[in-house]
Amino acid sequence: MRVLVHAYPWDVIGDPLFTGRVQALGCDGVNLAASYHTVRAATPWHPERAYLDARHSALYRPVREEAWAGRRLVPATAGWMDEPDSFGTAARTLTDAGVPVTAWIVLTHNSRLGEAHPDVGVVNCFGQPYPWALCPSHAEVREYAATLAAEAVRDLPLAGVLLEACGQLGADHGGHHDKTDGAYDARARRMLSVCCCAACQAAWTERGVDAERAVRDLRAAVRSHEHDLDPAMTATLLAVRHEAADELRHQVVEALPGLKVGLHASPDPWATGANPGLTPHAGKDVDIVVVQCWPTGPESPDRVRLAHHMLPEEVAVGAYVTVLPPVRPEETTAHVRRLAEAGAQEIHLYHAGLAGPSRHGLLADATRAAVL
Repeated sequence: MRVLVHAYPWDVIGDPLFTGRVQALGCDGVNLAASYHTVRAATPWHPERAYLDARHSALYRPVREEAWAGRRLVPATAGWMDEPDSFGTAARTLTDAGVPVTAWIVLTHNSRLGEAHPDVGVVNCFGQPYPWALCPSHAEVREYAATLAAEAVRDLPLAGVLLEACGQLGADHGGHHDKTDGAYDARARRMLSVCCCAACQAAWTERGVDAERAVRDLRAAVRSHEHDLDPAMTATLLAVRHEAADELRHQVVEALPGLKVGLHASPDPWATGANPGLTPHAGKDVDIVVVQCWPTGPESPDRVRLAHHMLPEEVAVGAYVTVLPPVRPEETTAHVRRLAEAGAQEIHLYHAGLAGPSRHGLLADATRAAVL
């Protein structure tokens, strides 16, 4: 059983004790963010600040003009960091100390680019764009993601990559003063997460679906439980999403030769977001699929078992575990052991920077539980 902990570049840079704390955990490496979305992050261990405000999505490497020339979709630099290669500096700091680093790369979750270029973003059935979500049905988005991944890992001694948001995001997206929780049930949110952008509608039409009717039916299904989509239409909508996700992943993996590739994904084929639904072909070009197991109830071990059932035998399954609230401290050890019994071959712990002094010990507890 391998255990890896997540961290941000700003957790490493400026905190001379970070590496030692990670080494003391006895884990097998760090999943370090190389490209990340907007975030206001607590920094409870940092000697000089309490929070880090990453005001927009950014690549934590130099944004080289020669790599992005002629592109509309270009990642931003992280102006809140003191140097243009903060990921590279943090990665070298850890690897020089003998701590393997996996590049944690967020792909289609980018509010800055989504707001600037709504024509390549996800659009719901009411014609409303989701500015946080780039749609992988667009070749431009797939090309952006592949270049982003290649630039993230360039010239660094990395143990592998972990791809987040390698697919489509949907309706669920927390934000400042969010007032959507509970307004729509799971069925309605699923309908509101079907992308109806021009590229997706064109793909529906190519498969024989009347796109205008599909949009009308999606709207009706949001408003009424008595309205169900035609099963053939439903299958086509999902197939188009999966086809785009497969092509996105394939292009990104091609840009990462020789590296172990991990994929954040969900065994629910309709899932969108950071952990998009597994496609029938997802196991063909990755080494491990990591499923979110933050709930400490039986649903998390069930997700591990289901992922194993859906994937080829040679693809490992990892469990993504948080030690942050609302998880109760006394639940951590038993939860990790249940995941191991369910077949998890790696445990990915969230989060070495966010878990302050009151929670850091849970990372060690989880690591010990995983290897016993």
